[in-house]
Amino acid sequence: MTLSIPDFSKTRVVVAGDVMLDQYLFGATSRISPEAPVPIVHVQQTDDRPGGAANVAVNLASLGVRTRLIGAVGDDAAASTLERLLQAQGIGCDFARVGDRPTITKTRVQSRGQQLIRLDQENAAELRDGALADALGKAAKGAGAVVLSDYGKGALTDVRRMIELCRNAQVPVLVDPKGRDFDKYRGATLLTPNQGEFEAVVGPCGSNAELAARGWQMVEELELTALLVTRSEKGMMLLETGNEPLFLSTQAREVYDVTGAGDTVIATLAGALASGQSLASASALANIAAGLVVRKIGVATVTPGEIQVALHQRGQGGRGLVSRDELLVLVGEARARKERIVMTNGCFDILHAGHVAYLEEAKSLGDRLIVAVNDDDSVKRLKGEARPINALEDRMLVLAGLAAVDWVVPFADDTPAALIAAVLPDVLVKGGDYRPEQIAGGKEVLENGGEVRVLNFRDGHSTSRIIDKLGG
Repeated sequence: MTLSIPDFSKTRVVVAGDVMLDQYLFGATSRISPEAPVPIVHVQQTDDRPGGAANVAVNLASLGVRTRLIGAVGDDAAASTLERLLQAQGIGCDFARVGDRPTITKTRVQSRGQQLIRLDQENAAELRDGALADALGKAAKGAGAVVLSDYGKGALTDVRRMIELCRNAQVPVLVDPKGRDFDKYRGATLLTPNQGEFEAVVGPCGSNAELAARGWQMVEELELTALLVTRSEKGMMLLETGNEPLFLSTQAREVYDVTGAGDTVIATLAGALASGQSLASASALANIAAGLVVRKIGVATVTPGEIQVALHQRGQGGRGLVSRDELLVLVGEARARKERIVMTNGCFDILHAGHVAYLEEAKSLGDRLIVAVNDDDSVKRLKGEARPINALEDRMLVLAGLAAVDWVVPFADDTPAALIAAVLPDVLVKGGDYRPEQIAGGKEVLENGGEVRVLNFRDGHSTSRIIDKLGG
C-alpha cells in the first residue's frame, strides 16, 4: 500500500470525552521516612500534561489539525492549568465547569525512572444535564470528523445522543470505547477497542479468522461502518463494510512505553479520515504513528514529519515530495537523529543514467539526500521557451522514485540560494565544472561549517544530447 501524508492543516476535528490533567513529580530518593516505611522523595521537577480526551486533542494538534475539545472540568486551579496548556497548542476548549466535582487529575511521583505512587482526584459520577451533547451538536457542524474518547469517567453519559447528532450532521464519529457495554455506541462510524477490550465483550478469539468473524458480528449488530481492533505487538485489524479484513503488522521495532498509544491511533485515524483518506490508508498511517509513539517515554505525540520519515524508510511513502516548510521540519528531525544532510539542485528535465549515477554518488556523502528542482518558469528563463520538456510534477515524481533520493522540493527563483541558506545542508553538491565559490548557496554552507563538493557527470550523457537525437 502506497501512502501519502495529507495536509492536516486543512481539516477540523472535534474531540469530546473525559479530559484529565496528568501531573508528574520527579525527584531523588535516598532514605526511608522515620514516620512510616515509605521513601522520601525530594521533588526537583514538576510537569503538567493534558491527559485522557485532552491527549487525543494534543495528538491532533501535533499533526496540524485544527482541533476543538469538549469536556467537563472542575471549578479549580487544575482546570485553569489544563486549559492554558491546551490553548498554548492552539486547541479550542469548550469546557463545562462543574462546581461539585474536581478536574480529573492523576499525580505520579517518580524517582530514578520508577513510578512510586499515583494519586487520583476524580468524581466519576455521570453528567446528566446534556450540556456536553448540546456543545457537540454545535461544534460538529462542518467538522471533518468527531472523536468520542471514553475513559469511563462520566463525560459521555449522552453518548447515544452525541452519535445521533453527528450522524444528523453527516460527520463521521469515531469512538474509543470503555467497559463491556458497547451497545451504547450503536450507529457510530467506527470503534477502536484494543484486543483486550474487544475480547471482554465478545469472548476470547483463538485465531485471526475467529477475531474477524466476531468483529463482523459486532459491526452488524451495532450498525457500524467499520471496526479497528488494536492488537499491541500483533498490529491492527480493520473491518470495513464491503471490504475484506485488513491485517496490519506492527510497525514498532522497540517498545518503551505504550501509555497513550490508543490516543495517538484514534487521533491519526480521525485526522487522516477528515483529510479525505480512505479508512484503509488512514488506519495504515495510524499504525505507523502508533509504532513511533511507543518508542517514546510517557504520553507522547508524533508529527507529520516523523510519519513521513517512517514511510520513506519502509518504502511506503515512495515519492518524498515536500514543500519548503515540510522540508525544514524533516531536516530538523533528521539532525536530531544526528543524520548528515546532503543537498543538490537542478532542472532534471529528462532524467538519464548520468543523473542517476550523480545522485547515487551524492547520497554516498551522507544519510539524507535533498534534491531541489527548478519550477517550470525558472527552467524557461534558464533554458529557453522550449523547455522544460517535462512538467515540474512529473520531474519531481521521477526523482522521488530513485532509491538514492530522500526528499524532492521545488523552488521558483533563478537559483536555489535562499532555499539552501534556509536548509544549510552539511554537504552541498553540484555537478559539472564549477568551482565551489561559484555554486549558489555555497558561501552560506561554508560559513555554517559545511562542505561544498563538485562531482563529475558521467561522460556521454546529457539532456541536450537526448533532445538533439529526438530532433534528428
